[in-house]
Parts: sequence; structure tokens; C-alpha cells
Amino acid sequence: MTHRRWLIAAIAVALTVAAPAAGQSPGARPELVWGGDAEGGAPFVAADPADPSRLVGFDVEVAQLLAEGLGRAARFQQVGFTSLDLAAARGDFDIGLSGIEDLPARRTRLAVTIPYYQFREVLTVREADAARYRSLADLRGRRVATLGATLAYELLAGAAATHGAVPVTYEDDVHPYSDLALGRVDAVLLDEVLAKRGVRRNAGLFNQAADVGAGTYVGILAMGNAALRDRIDELLRAAMRDGRLEAIFRRWEMWNDDQPRLYARLTTEAGQGQVQEGSRAVEVVAAPEEPSGWAAAARYLPALLRAAGITLVLSVLSMALAVALGTVIASGRVYGPAPVRVALTAWVEIVRGTPLLLQLFVLYFGLATVVQLPAFLAALIGLGLNYAAYESEIYRGALEAVPPGQLDAARTLGLSTWQTLTLVRAPQAFRLALAPMTNDFVALLKDSSLVSVITVVELTKQTSIFAANIGSWVIPGAMCAALYLSMSLPLARLARRVEKRWQR
Repeated sequence: MTHRRWLIAAIAVALTVAAPAAGQSPGARPELVWGGDAEGGAPFVAADPADPSRLVGFDVEVAQLLAEGLGRAARFQQVGFTSLDLAAARGDFDIGLSGIEDLPARRTRLAVTIPYYQFREVLTVREADAARYRSLADLRGRRVATLGATLAYELLAGAAATHGAVPVTYEDDVHPYSDLALGRVDAVLLDEVLAKRGVRRNAGLFNQAADVGAGTYVGILAMGNAALRDRIDELLRAAMRDGRLEAIFRRWEMWNDDQPRLYARLTTEAGQGQVQEGSRAVEVVAAPEEPSGWAAAARYLPALLRAAGITLVLSVLSMALAVALGTVIASGRVYGPAPVRVALTAWVEIVRGTPLLLQLFVLYFGLATVVQLPAFLAALIGLGLNYAAYESEIYRGALEAVPPGQLDAARTLGLSTWQTLTLVRAPQAFRLALAPMTNDFVALLKDSSLVSVITVVELTKQTSIFAANIGSWVIPGAMCAALYLSMSLPLARLARRVEKRWQR
């Protein structure tokens, strides 16, 4: 009887969950879920300044055009730009539209639509350097900013091998230009749409006229959605013929002479091979196809090892700073006068109560008008200050855990406060604090992955670039995990040996 009641209850719950879908009105339209990254901003996908609850942008309008052609209602799904390929392959949305570039590697693992916009890669420099840096060949040994998983990144990686330019990858397309204006990088390589916006927002920047390369924007779908992709291709061609796509791009002031040539070829040719041939006819430069599997792993291993070295050095230096500051803060809270204790307590709570990511942004970007910290130094200070707050709590607790009787005995023997601290209290407190200190260092080693937001290419960031290029996290993730373990396990073993020695 009991089992029957449980079965009836389970069926009732299932019917309740399914009820909204079953209860839709006959006139309700199915949805076309499209993925994009609203962080990219206008003119791609952005929140409407007049009404932040709605989205605007040419990709928003393209998605609406496709949804109407399919008889569906468009619904947006936020996905980070570098995760769009993986999310599309997983089937998290029907189609991805967010200024996604047509790359050969994408076509090997995704169903890609015909191009709906052609762009050109543009090199942006400071006006003072316009005559000096005209092309990538002029930027040997110089830092050039771009976005990961883009045609610009692939072109820049090739230039790094041939011309010696130093690629600097960013998570967004805003800070590369602001950092160029501040002198943190020497140039930016991105598509013309972003370059024009970057120059408008930052005085003193200049876009070189020479094209570094050209590419196209496409939609991406899971490989199993080829039928939907073919239907979308038909809708895009129809919108090219009747001028609806042109109207969208004119509204966003993006229409130029490249588009009529592209549209003319795409609307008169059919078949995937002819579409690609048409793209080549308008001189679209595509990056070479990336190797996959273990061949790609062998190619990226040196970069992963260098990034692991950066992670280890950054973590060790940050922990040393955290230990030093934490010791001072803990001593001040235990021995300092009341005003000092209040100030230090407030500082600890502020640091512990705010995200590390926010602190890194403030240090690197927020203070840029006052002091321009190098990215590595800003990462070191940010991690050190953040973990100093946690370390100080460990040391304070350890100091206060020493039995008061021992402190009384030290004073009875005539030891000064300093002697009592260094000879009696601190050694015992260190033994108590050693285990949590080790845990904190392992946590810091992993939290160092956050510094990629301020352009430090550490292990996790390099792994994400690797994964984005081959379209899988299996091999890159396994290699990244192995490298992290190879750094953290020896430390844990060393800490256990020290603990045993101190216990004796």
C-alpha cells in the first residue's frame, strides 16, 4: 500500500511539471532559442539603454528575422563568447549568433550557416604610433591585444611565429582598446566593427587603413541540426534578396560595399561547396585548420607548461606576500591598541566580504588612471591582499589558542612581550596554523585562474584557449588537471612532513 501511494505521488508530481507544456494554448508558438553573449555589447547584442530588460543589436534582429521565418518566437540565452562553440555542440540552444566568425575548425564539429556579414580585420594603434606601426611586421617584440577563439587571434598567433609580435588575449572587446590608450599594449587586432567602436570610445587611437585579413559572421548549430541549418540558410538568402538584411545593417550603420558582393554570390549559388567557393572569391582569409586530439595536445603542451610556470611563480609569490601581511595583521589584532584592532578588523572583513574578481578589476582597470600596474604585478598584489585577510584569521586564531598559562609563565620568567611572542607563542601557533596554511596555498593555486581577466595567461586560460580551438575539453582538461596536481601534491606531501617534524 505504501509503495502504491509513493507511485501515485510520483505520477502526480510528473503531471504537475508537465502541465504547463500540455496546457499551452493552441496558438502558442514554439521557440527558437538562440545563444549569444550580451557582454559583447552593441552593435552585436546589448541591453537597451532605455529598457535594460530588452536586448538590441544586429544579431538580435537577425535572430528575430529567422524566428519569424520559422514561425517561432525568439528567446535569448546568455552564453560566454568563448563557450559558444561547446554550448552549441551540446545542444544548449538552437543557433548561436554573436559575431561568430567562420573558421574551418568550426565547420569540422558544428553545422555552420552561410555567412550573413563580411568584416575586415583592422590594426588599431595610438595616433602617435600610426606612422611607426603600420602592419604586424612592424610590431616585433610588441604586445598586441585581441580576443581568444577568433580569426584575429589565429592571424596574430601566426604573426607571432613569423614577425615576433606578442599576443595578449582578453576576455572582452572593451579593455583591449582602453589598455591601448593607457599604453599597456602597443596595438589591437580585431574586426572592423569592434575597431571603429574602440576608436570612438577612446581618444587618441587610430585604425590603420590596410586590411590584415577578412572573414565573415555565421550562425552555429549542433551537427545533428543540419536540417534546421539548411532551412535557416534559405531564410538568410531570402533576406539578402529582398533587402531585409541590408535594412538591419543600415540601421546599425554597418552596411558597406563588401556586403552586396557577398550577397550576390550567396544568392546565386547553392550547395555547401559553392558557398565556400563564393566566400573565397571575395578574398575571405580563413585561419588554417587546427589539429585535433593528441596531435593538438603535443602542439599546445609547451604553451601549457609555460602557463603552469606562470601559475606556480604567481602563486608562490602571492602566498609569500599573504603570509607576511597576514602575520602583521594578526599581530596587530592581538597586540595592537583598540583603534588599530578596529581598523585591521574592518579591512579584513571588507576583503573577505568582496569577490576576488572584483578586487582584481579594481586594481588593474579601476586604478589605471591613478597608477598603471603591470598585469602580473596587479595579479600578485590582488591575490596577496585577498589571501592575507584569510591568513590573518588563521594566525590570530592560532595565537589565541596558545594556553594562557604558558604566557603567564613566560612573563613570570621575565620575558618581554617580544620574547614571549617569538620564543613561546609563535612557534606553537605556527604548528597549529601549518595545516590550514597548506590548504590556503592549494586554494590560491586554483584561484590564480581568475587573473586571466586582467590578461595574465596562466594555466587555466591557456587550457581554455586550447579547448576552444579543438572544440573539446576532454584532453585539455585532463592535461590541465594533471599539471595542477603535479604542482599541489608535492606541496601537500612537504607540509605533512613538516607537520610530523614539528609534532615531535
